[in-house]
Amino acid sequence: MDQGDVIVRKDGQVLLVTIRREKALNALNRNILEKLAAVFEGLEDDNTTRVVVITGFGGKAFVAGADVREIKDAGAARTEFIRMGQDVFYRIMTSPKVVIAAVNGYALGGGCELALACDIRIASESASMGMPEAGIGVMPGYGGTQLLPRLLHVGMAKYMMFSGTSVNAAEALQLGLVERVYPDGALMEEVERLARKIASAGPVALECCKKAIDMGMGLPLQEALKVELTEYDKVARSRDAEEGLSAFLEKRKPVFTGT
Repeated sequence: MDQGDVIVRKDGQVLLVTIRREKALNALNRNILEKLAAVFEGLEDDNTTRVVVITGFGGKAFVAGADVREIKDAGAARTEFIRMGQDVFYRIMTSPKVVIAAVNGYALGGGCELALACDIRIASESASMGMPEAGIGVMPGYGGTQLLPRLLHVGMAKYMMFSGTSVNAAEALQLGLVERVYPDGALMEEVERLARKIASAGPVALECCKKAIDMGMGLPLQEALKVELTEYDKVARSRDAEEGLSAFLEKRKPVFTGT
């Protein structure tokens, strides 16, 4: 489905979302944020999609940031514009689907924050990631000040944000900012292969595993283990668990229904 700035393509249980503002290096504006919100709102009741892949159109950028002109023109309403982006990214973070960022090129500012809002980040060799906002007198506002130090150590997060320093794909992999790096021409093939592999797993298990990880991250271990057990109980009582265990013992491929 082509909606102009956002292209949505369904391939089995995988939904591919491509941000397309090539002349603006796929920079995020209000229109794109509204369309991303609509995509993820629609996924809440979609039992046929298990994995979402987000990428940028063309070979230069994933998303090169938020639209600086739109932020400047917002004037006194600037914070509300940023709040909108934060709300959209939080919807992505808390989606019951597994979300993969295919980082193909520049992922700066809001683009880096979008990648951080995803569950998994896979980069091309030409990728570059960073948060240069302070250099133009603003700051990350789509969750970057909270997400980056949770992924990296605090000192490195501060270093990147205070100095505006970007990291290349190899450095991002070393830091743990991305999980894998592939040649530019192979990125989407590898990401889609990964997406299909994840989509073949039990959907109830995927959803509960994601929820247990995300909810438990900020809790003391004893409390986090209780969260894990609560989510495990949901999985244990599911039909998918019975099907998966039976299929394993019978040496056949499971047929999951998401129930």
